[in-house]
Amino acid sequence: MCLAVPLLARAATVQATLDRGTMQLGETVTLNLHVAGSGGNVAMPDLGALQQDFDILGRSQSSSLSIVNGRSSSELVIGVVLRPKHAGTITIPSLTVAGAQTAPLQLEVDPPNPAAAAAMHRSVFMEAEVTPQQAWVGQQLSYVVRLYYSGNISSGSLDTPRIDGVQLSQVGGDLRYDAVRGGRQYHVIERHYALVPQRAGTLRIPALGFQGEALDPADPDSFFGAGTPVSASAPPLAAQVQAAPADWGKAAWLPARALSLTLTGWPDANATVRVGQPINLTMKLSATGLPFETLPQLSLPALQGATVYPDQPASATTNDGPWLVGSRQRAFAVVPEQAGTLTLPATTLRWFDVSTGEARVAEIPAHSITVLPAAGAATSSPVAAAPAAASAAPSVAATASAPSKGGPWRAIALASLLLWLLSALAWWLWRRRAAPQRIAAAAPGDRHGESARRLQQAFLAAARGSDAATQLRSLLAWAQAERPAIRHPGALAEALADPAQRQALVALQRRCYGAAAPAAAADDELAAAFRRGFAWREVDKADGDALPPLYPFKLK
Repeated sequence: MCLAVPLLARAATVQATLDRGTMQLGETVTLNLHVAGSGGNVAMPDLGALQQDFDILGRSQSSSLSIVNGRSSSELVIGVVLRPKHAGTITIPSLTVAGAQTAPLQLEVDPPNPAAAAAMHRSVFMEAEVTPQQAWVGQQLSYVVRLYYSGNISSGSLDTPRIDGVQLSQVGGDLRYDAVRGGRQYHVIERHYALVPQRAGTLRIPALGFQGEALDPADPDSFFGAGTPVSASAPPLAAQVQAAPADWGKAAWLPARALSLTLTGWPDANATVRVGQPINLTMKLSATGLPFETLPQLSLPALQGATVYPDQPASATTNDGPWLVGSRQRAFAVVPEQAGTLTLPATTLRWFDVSTGEARVAEIPAHSITVLPAAGAATSSPVAAAPAAASAAPSVAATASAPSKGGPWRAIALASLLLWLLSALAWWLWRRRAAPQRIAAAAPGDRHGESARRLQQAFLAAARGSDAATQLRSLLAWAQAERPAIRHPGALAEALADPAQRQALVALQRRCYGAAAPAAAADDELAAAFRRGFAWREVDKADGDALPPLYPFKLK
């Protein structure tokens, strides 16, 4: 059979897949060649490299076009039906499709099943298997049911497994292919289930039944729906389920075939990050052999000198062949609030590798970056003069202590100069200590600082406006006038005892850094929450000794 179509018009992305990775000798398998972005049809590739290990029984092609957010994408799929010539591990070589190379694939071909061959005289029979037969609580098992039938079946129904103490779900859609058993041709419907046992012990899978009607082409009544009833049954199976290791502890039990934990978006060492500039991070957790419901929620710990704004989480369960692949993903905006070193601590997650029977740890290493002051932020010139003044003092003291050779007037002049320099140094030290508080507390038009009362009035005036950034700056300036240790909104929230004030601060931060639109009602609530002044929480010395949690996840 030969298929010829026009050549590819432009570059495309190709991928080769098999509809299943394990089969028995005598069955057929479909090789699908996916061509994305083809912009049209493609030429049938040269399949000569497959003829050494396979009989090529047929070819087909289908195309699809999708439009998402105004962007169109197209895909053409070339299907090739293959029947292996021998058992064993067969490598499907790389093929040239649309000017690009596909990756090689592996196919496991088992010898024919003697039990199935013994049933070759029957027109309908079933097989079932469960993998693995030794498992752990919470580990996914793959349960496969196959229905073999010759001729035509007009209707039929296959029982759904019902197993106590097991979370059950179907994986993917039904596979349809042909197989030869004992020299007889059969059509096959294969269905996969995921079984997740919830308790230890013997897992017993009952027999599954099929009832249908077969059509006989030699019987004229078959054309009028009068088929022959047929039935078949899959054999019952059993598997042993072990409890989690006794020494596992209180950590979440995550028995998986593979697990990955990643964090993307952290700036590299050469990047420039300033106060107020958000760092957009994305954390993703993926596990093969677990549904997403069993995975812990993703979160970041509280950061010193920055506020974390989490986005809505996303979760999904897909499949990789017969295995479930659960994933969770969440985006975070980290907004630095003070200059210096910003450190994101390491994140670890312990899981159990069911393939090796060993505990493993997935880790996101710690990250650090230097945060610069906000662009245009004021700096204090006396700070720059500190080294010069500090170095000048010893020199002046040495000069003053030297013996006087110019008479009393020279000694008086030197003493006066020394007193003036000491006064200047004392004034500079006082300015240096007060400058950070005064600069942070001052409104944009006033860099010399104001009393707490006047700063309160400035905040209440700003609260009547609609500029959330000005409102937050004015609120922090007022708070720093009363409690100089408060440097960012997170510290202010911790110091407040009134839940209404903390809630008003959270809403104000969302308006500054989030997508919430300002509203007059929000401004009124903000002013009302702080009109009577701050409700400060009593300082507890033990608060500063608390250690951060080992796992920043909220395990639920």
